[in-house]
Amino acid sequence: MATAGSMSVGAATRLARSRRAEGRGRVVVRSSVRASQSLEDKTNRVFKELGYFSLKKKIEDAVVRAQVIASTALKVEEARRIALEDGFQQYNLWDDIKKSTDSLRRLSTATKVVDALKDLQYKAEEAKLITELADMDIINHQLFKQAYNASLDMSKFLDWYEMSKLLTGRYDKEGACVTIRAEAEDISSQVWAEKILRMYTRWSEKHGYKPRVVEKIPLEGVGIKYAAIEFELEYVYGYLSGEAGVHRMIRSSRDGSIIRETCSAVVDVIPIFLESTADVHIEESDLEISSTSSRGRKESGYEVRSAVSIRHTQTDIIVHCSDERSHFANKMKALNRLKAKLLVIAREQGVAHLNEIKKADIINVSEQEDRIYAFRPHRLVQDMKTGVQLPNLHSALDGNIDPLIRANICMRRGRYPE
Repeated sequence: MATAGSMSVGAATRLARSRRAEGRGRVVVRSSVRASQSLEDKTNRVFKELGYFSLKKKIEDAVVRAQVIASTALKVEEARRIALEDGFQQYNLWDDIKKSTDSLRRLSTATKVVDALKDLQYKAEEAKLITELADMDIINHQLFKQAYNASLDMSKFLDWYEMSKLLTGRYDKEGACVTIRAEAEDISSQVWAEKILRMYTRWSEKHGYKPRVVEKIPLEGVGIKYAAIEFELEYVYGYLSGEAGVHRMIRSSRDGSIIRETCSAVVDVIPIFLESTADVHIEESDLEISSTSSRGRKESGYEVRSAVSIRHTQTDIIVHCSDERSHFANKMKALNRLKAKLLVIAREQGVAHLNEIKKADIINVSEQEDRIYAFRPHRLVQDMKTGVQLPNLHSALDGNIDPLIRANICMRRGRYPE
């Protein structure tokens, strides 16, 4: 018989079995943890490899595109630059100051393009070398990221270069003043006008432009009645001139059968002459000038200024300006906008003088539907001029409208968008 402090054989056997089972359990748990960690590491490695191959493919595509375009483009642009330089030697710069200024501007632009194409070739070679070294695992990921960023810069420049070759209109190379006006006095229209304003400011920021919101007539609390953005940069008028027209927001019932809400903003685009002024004379008798007090929104609060409106009686074109401090400055700026607008209309109608413009043939932007933004049942953007649709409404309102802009440029130049 076992003593009081001893353990029976049966109890000892049961204890040993229990401990062996616990040991097996711990082994199973540790094995499961190791298997789980191994699977997780493998998954992360697969995702990293997928990300690597995706980025590598984008870099290689950008490099190939740069190599195909840059070599030919560089020869063309270099020949153009040399021709402009040779032309300088054919005449005295002081004989015709205006011609000399224009020639200097074109030479400066040609030189910048040549330098940019040379830089493009360098970036393409560098990015190609980095991807080749990455395959051999002899560079760090920071260099690979640098190659990817370089590929984005290459693609952005090539997009600009290809579009600039299509922007051959008389005023396409100029800057632009974009005006946005709520079509109605209701709050919804004025809130919608503010959304359109934000869309263009976001678009410009994504392209590295610095938009200047020079005028902003707010509604009490929320929304705007009118706003103007100025872009004093080359080719912006060519890019954005197709944006002129009515931008309509539509919200329908879930099945799309009933329109629940609609509101509109009218967008107009006027060239800003960067190197010269609108050299055209308008008779004072053809102008109706009126002044009102304008309450503009500033960072420090609100500021009351003298707003000037000018109506051209021969065409019924009306322009507005309120961003300058004095009545005279607003009048001169409004007059320059009117001249620029009339020059565009004269060119569209193919006439040489402003008095030849046919009032009946003028396209009123308030009657020209440019784009529909559908919030329900489908969140999409429909461009009425080109037929192009964007499926992501909120992305478009955040400034991602390049496909619409490119399609419009291609249409204006008689080409179909890709």
